Amino acid sequence: MSDTLSETQGCDLLARLFKARGYTLQRNVVFREYGVEFHIDGWDPKARVGFEFLTSEDDDHDDLSLEEYKTLTAAQRRGELALFIIDEVEPLSAADLAAEVHDFLDEVADAARARLKAAARRGKAAKKAVPATAKKKAKRKPASKRGAKAKVAAAAKPAARKKTVSKPPRKAVAKRRLK
Repeated sequence: MSDTLSETQGCDLLARLFKARGYTLQRNVVFREYGVEFHIDGWDPKARVGFEFLTSEDDDHDDLSLEEYKTLTAAQRRGELALFIIDEVEPLSAADLAAEVHDFLDEVADAARARLKAAARRGKAAKKAVPATAKKKAKRKPASKRGAKAKVAAAAKPAARKKTVSKPPRKAVAKRRLK
């Protein structure tokens, strides 16, 4: 059992591993979201990634109830945050903990890439719809030029009017020819 980590040792190792992956952690802060409040051992508020090492040493089991844990798990499934929660009930060596954390952080990175790809696909789909209308607009001349040319063309054309002068009857035309 000498291979088992204490909470302090485990949290220090977790903090080093998270920082090595680029996370900026705040240590031992109060987490207040989703109706859940507890002291979290490490939290990056910008990346929304953190860890909690549950031990009886700090009464963590009382600090984070099963219902609160389920609430956080649901938020994690929705992709709103990522928490690595480890319980002292399963004694771990430093190597075992490091392996589990690397797996967790790989999953977090994969999920982030998947969200970015999905967002890019949605963006491309929206852009594909836009060019069709943009092409039609591009073929047309700007409104200011169309308006000016239309006014000039309208002024150059005589207005189409109904002729009010009627043709003389045929008989009258014929009489004139005879004379």
